[in-house]
Amino acid sequence: MGIINNENKKRIIRITAAAVAVCLAISVFTLWFSAGYHADTERIAEYCRASRVEMREVEGALTVFGDPESEYGFILYPGAMVDHYAYAPLAAKLASYGVLCVITDMPLDLAILNPNAADKAVSRYGSVKRWYIGGHSLGGVMAARYAAGHAKDVSGIVLLAAYSDIDVSQSGLRCLSVYGSRDGVMNREKYGAYRDNLPADLTEYVIDGGNHAGFGMYGAQRGDGVSALRDGEQIELAAEYIYSFIKAGD
Repeated sequence: MGIINNENKKRIIRITAAAVAVCLAISVFTLWFSAGYHADTERIAEYCRASRVEMREVEGALTVFGDPESEYGFILYPGAMVDHYAYAPLAAKLASYGVLCVITDMPLDLAILNPNAADKAVSRYGSVKRWYIGGHSLGGVMAARYAAGHAKDVSGIVLLAAYSDIDVSQSGLRCLSVYGSRDGVMNREKYGAYRDNLPADLTEYVIDGGNHAGFGMYGAQRGDGVSALRDGEQIELAAEYIYSFIKAGD
């Protein structure tokens, strides 16, 4: 019987550790993939074709809609575990009003892993005179954090079923909040508790019959209420509110 020397023992330990690491990585990815929300690509493609707005995927994990020479720009952070492409209809609709829209593709679909993703859009599209940043759910929380640290670069914050856990009340930033009356996911207690973090002149809209998932196209979300709106209506209302909010800042 052969003798296993110290070098062979170390090699066996390294191989075993590597195998365990690979298995853990596969397990984590499988769990993430099954728990996440995937874009409804067929519905999105149909909606975007109807909008007649050009979509471009550019280097730096950005999906862009509209004219790069637009005066206004809007950067959108996706909700947690939601495929960024699910927000293409909202970006396309807003771009149809003349606003350059940039959706950031986050690592593992989590904005918390790249809170400064907006930097790439701001630096790439220098023709935009006034930037706004917003996000859905956790993406909105991270967008507010970005705005708080970059008040010279952005003019305002758009919270879609979200709140700000950082005080921006005296930042000079304008703020819009939009959520659905049937939202079963957004934490209403935190929304109320963090209200003082926002400017006193906050613009707020509650979409009657809207829910949490209605800002994108990724299917039903666990724990959410059932929307009473027609397909895409919440997206159209949100785009209208965002555009009116942006224009009101002139």
